[in-house]
Amino acid sequence: QVQLVESGGGLVQAGGSLRLSCAASGGSFSMYGMGWFRQAPGKEREFVAAISWSGGSTYYANSVKGRFTISRDNAKNTVYLQMNSLKPEDTAVYYCAAYEGVPTRTADRYYYWGQGTQVTVSS
Repeated sequence: QVQLVESGGGLVQAGGSLRLSCAASGGSFSMYGMGWFRQAPGKEREFVAAISWSGGSTYYANSVKGRFTISRDNAKNTVYLQMNSLKPEDTAVYYCAAYEGVPTRTADRYYYWGQGTQVTVSS
């Protein structure tokens, strides 16, 4: 069983930056690929970014490509999401999640989820 705890959310002006962290415990972190999803009020949860277990491969939603960067530190059991050039439409609760096997953008294939951290971007 893997426990995931997100941090780093907050309120930022449009054009600003935030770095989200997701700390894992209770399992072999380096065995899992990791992803970030987000859910805005009244909308479905959507894929943001994913990274392979080794960190060698990364994947992004088109809406964040070039602005967000996912990375991981297996020695610290932590995955990060650096968010730059933030827009009001990035406002959402951001969740980290863990998957096994082939990288995926499909939420149903992620086994473990954190509780989420709120990101609010003001215009």
